[in-house]
Amino acid sequence: MFPFSPPDKGAMVRREEALPGRAVAMPVPARHAVLGTPLVPPFPAATAQAVFGMGCFWGAERLFWKLPGIYTTAVGYAGGYTPNPTYEEVCGGRTGHAEVVLVVYHPKLVSYDDLLTTFWQGHDPTQGMRQGHDFGSQYRSVIHAADAEQLERAEASRREYQRRLTRGDFGAITTEIVMAPAFYYAEPTHQQYLAKNPNGYCGLGGTGVSCG
Repeated sequence: MFPFSPPDKGAMVRREEALPGRAVAMPVPARHAVLGTPLVPPFPAATAQAVFGMGCFWGAERLFWKLPGIYTTAVGYAGGYTPNPTYEEVCGGRTGHAEVVLVVYHPKLVSYDDLLTTFWQGHDPTQGMRQGHDFGSQYRSVIHAADAEQLERAEASRREYQRRLTRGDFGAITTEIVMAPAFYYAEPTHQQYLAKNPNGYCGLGGTGVSCG
């Protein structure tokens, strides 16, 4: 056994101190509560996938399911070490995961650049391990690219948005842009949470700086 000290929620847990997780995946509702589409693959061949983390995933998911051309969305955990974590484990800071949203979309109806615009304008990407009043590594800003093209476009959009933020007297973007790691679905109660609980908590807030 290795010694464990309580995690600093403003820092990433070390791999050797991460929780072991489990082999069994979370159960997932059969259908999206708003769109009526499946939350798990296989998805239609004409669709593409994207993953974003921008703070609490409840509000972030709602931003994306409202866009035209979205096939489905689902919330989950990614970017850490613990397989199939629970919400409580992620919030405890010992998994390394961020709260993220899986977005499945029709590229002929909504582009990846459109999704990036929603991402950048929907939160403050300069806050590091927090988003507004939500503090912890699970709330960090992330883009998980499905392929090299998404990675390139995400990085280009970050450079452009940084120029705009700098002109608006904001600091450096802290968004982590990487190739997509494993995505673990969150518990059913978190899927489309704000559709089921319209007055539920949403801590998202943008900078007011437009992408265009």
